[in-house]
Amino acid sequence: MWVKDGQDEVAASLKPDLKETPFNGVEWVVEQQSRSAPPPIFIFRSHRAPMHQPRSKKKASEKKSDQETKLEAKMSWQTYVDEHLMCDVEGHHLTSAAIIGLDGSVWAKSAAFPVFKSEEITNILNDFNEPGTLAPIGLHLASTKYMVIQGEPGAVIRGKKGSGGVTVKKTNQAMIFGIYDEPMTPGQCNMVVERLGDYLVEQGL
Repeated sequence: MWVKDGQDEVAASLKPDLKETPFNGVEWVVEQQSRSAPPPIFIFRSHRAPMHQPRSKKKASEKKSDQETKLEAKMSWQTYVDEHLMCDVEGHHLTSAAIIGLDGSVWAKSAAFPVFKSEEITNILNDFNEPGTLAPIGLHLASTKYMVIQGEPGAVIRGKKGSGGVTVKKTNQAMIFGIYDEPMTPGQCNMVVERLGDYLVEQGL
């Protein structure tokens, strides 16, 4: 039904909707028209918020990246053991080898490297800091006692037991262990262990 309002006509049923009224995030607006104009025009205005963006996965990615970095580092240290310490030297190999942090943690090791005691690592570190402390008591590793022979104070400790022995090279952050037995010679063991140790020192490791 149309009602007269001066010279303008509006739909009585739409009159309350002349103001913007939100409905589920949408506003319908009725524009007042002149008598000569067509029926009221409905204007659609969307007030919906933009679609929710997916949560950032940056944190998860960073966490994964950290885990991957640690794994890659571990794999790198293991590569040093497998390819540099346990390498072939004129047909001979070390019996076992390891890279151990100055805190006593094992960074990488060969399968046969013996299980050592924390106090044994502490005593070895003490000899690096105060050369000569191991000489009276010997170098103990996994309850095996090696007689300490000439090394390089503060840098290299060498031990001998029967036909075999051990060489330990200290770097900035770790110790390189090489255990040998015949037919490998002490000189070959020293070369393998100290060569890797010198490289790591040059790299600041």
